[in-house]
Amino acid sequence: MDFSIAWQQINDMGREFMVLLPNLIFGIIVFVAFIFAARGVRTLVQRLTENRQQSESLKILLSRLAYVVTLILGILITVTIVVPSFTPASLLSALGVGGVAIGFAFKDIFQNFLAGVLLLLTEPFKLNDQIKYKDFEGTVESIQTRATTIMTYDGRRVVIPNAELFINAVTVNTAYDKRRLQYDIGIGYGDDIATARKLILEALSSIEGVLTDPAPEALVVDLAGSSVNIRARWWINPPRRADFMAAQDRGLEAIKNTLTAHGIDLPFPTQQILLHDQTEATDGDRKTQREGWPAGGGDVPKSRQQLREAEAQQAAEVGRNEDNASSFSAKPEKSAAPAPAG
Repeated sequence: MDFSIAWQQINDMGREFMVLLPNLIFGIIVFVAFIFAARGVRTLVQRLTENRQQSESLKILLSRLAYVVTLILGILITVTIVVPSFTPASLLSALGVGGVAIGFAFKDIFQNFLAGVLLLLTEPFKLNDQIKYKDFEGTVESIQTRATTIMTYDGRRVVIPNAELFINAVTVNTAYDKRRLQYDIGIGYGDDIATARKLILEALSSIEGVLTDPAPEALVVDLAGSSVNIRARWWINPPRRADFMAAQDRGLEAIKNTLTAHGIDLPFPTQQILLHDQTEATDGDRKTQREGWPAGGGDVPKSRQQLREAEAQQAAEVGRNEDNASSFSAKPEKSAAPAPAG
């Protein structure tokens, strides 16, 4: 067996490795240097953005991007040193071949990444803001390059892609310092509206946390079926969910106790139910059928129950007449009295 050809190839590979060994060692040193440089650039970006009016998520994003860009640059330089025939132009040409396929494969990732960068730059909401998106509502925990996480009020985490938040409507409950609460209170039609309005405003003004500027309001908004609805509106600060619920609880309790203490009625809706009643003969005839109202004279037909009672009464009358007739025929005829003797 002749191993000379295999041995010659191994020797060639060894000589090529020895030729590349200095470049490899130098490339490793350069790559390690770029690792430390990337860390230094990240720290520098964090210090430069420390005192600026920017969100924490944007600062983290900028520092991470600076670190990644520096590290990629180090990788390219290292590969160029180790493999002299490699150039960045050849890398770009290689990426251009499969760029379309990569773009389609990572379309959603790139879309969410760009949306995340735009959200961090425009800042429609920040960390610890309370937002509502469709059926999800909670406190913003983090704004990452791919998705935003919120913690709902019942202690669950929801991960929402950044593209969804960027192209759809999002309600930011804590965008401003103040928030308005409102609730409709129904009073009786016999109650005085001015008195009820005054009592509602007094109740709201006595609650801790209700702002005097803007002042509370009580507006008549509806003359409903069973009540006159007055809408109470008041403002609170801060506008967070816990403060919202506490202010609403105190406000409604104070309004209810104040109104009932002064004799203001708080009616509840009532309904009148009319039972449909008609006979088979007039079923579908809107001119003659009855719907809940008592039967009158004229062409208005009687109900089934009335017909049954009338039939029973008529049968009873017929029966009594027959009994009377039979009892009359059963009696013997009286003979004529004899004539008195002359």
